[in-house]
Amino acid sequence: MLLPRAAMPEAPDTRPAATAEPPAPPLVSVVIPVRNEAPNIAPLVAEIEAALAGVAHEIVYVDDGSSDATPAELAAAAARAPVRHLRHRRSCGQSAAVVTGVKAARGRWIATLDGDGQNDPADIPRLLARAEREAAAEGGAILVAGHRVTRRDSWVKRRSSRVANAVRSRLLQDATPDTGCGLKVFPRALFLELPHFDHMHRFLPALVLRQGGRVVSEPVNHRPRVRGVSNYGTLDRLLVGLVDLAGVAWLQRRWKRPEVEPETPPGTGPRT
Repeated sequence: MLLPRAAMPEAPDTRPAATAEPPAPPLVSVVIPVRNEAPNIAPLVAEIEAALAGVAHEIVYVDDGSSDATPAELAAAAARAPVRHLRHRRSCGQSAAVVTGVKAARGRWIATLDGDGQNDPADIPRLLARAEREAAAEGGAILVAGHRVTRRDSWVKRRSSRVANAVRSRLLQDATPDTGCGLKVFPRALFLELPHFDHMHRFLPALVLRQGGRVVSEPVNHRPRVRGVSNYGTLDRLLVGLVDLAGVAWLQRRWKRPEVEPETPPGTGPRT
């Protein structure tokens, strides 16, 4: 006896379950190291979102052991913008935070910003466009460094920075007038090839040149700090910088960049 059609059991669905496509990687990852910058999180995220509207991007914050409300502010920012946030259990320094952020980033290009709001995110698209042009014309090993033509810092900080830049440029020949500017754009792959050490973020142009890359500078806006307190003092930064300068100069002398010949296709080598 045949069962009515409506009562017949349905055959099990043997089709494989659809899997969600992983999101496409962004063009640029904005990496921001912070420590105790809670009041600057929301305003800076809003500015980055406005500057990169229409550009596939992500914002990667690395909280370097903050003791204020920075973690809560980052969690709130991640609920309304493409913000990812990682945290060091204890403070390891700005360079370590940059390394953590770049390793976690998914973009081909990295843009770094200081978390205090003094760098202007509106400059990122211009530096990114310059980096893409340079890469297309000369190859991808390029660092575009921001140059704070008009500094909005105290007289002491401006003067000490000017002296430090002059000494560093003379000793390292790093082809940039303002290596201390936190706003830089470079390929993620290039950064991962560099030696990583404490305070390396201050010497990125010299390290890129050591790796065989190129460095160009672009004028950028610089703004006074209006929220929070600086984590750096002038004297301690100067003393540490002198030691680091000697170390980077040693690194330059102790490396010979090899020139690799094109690989010979199989079967075309000399016969023995």
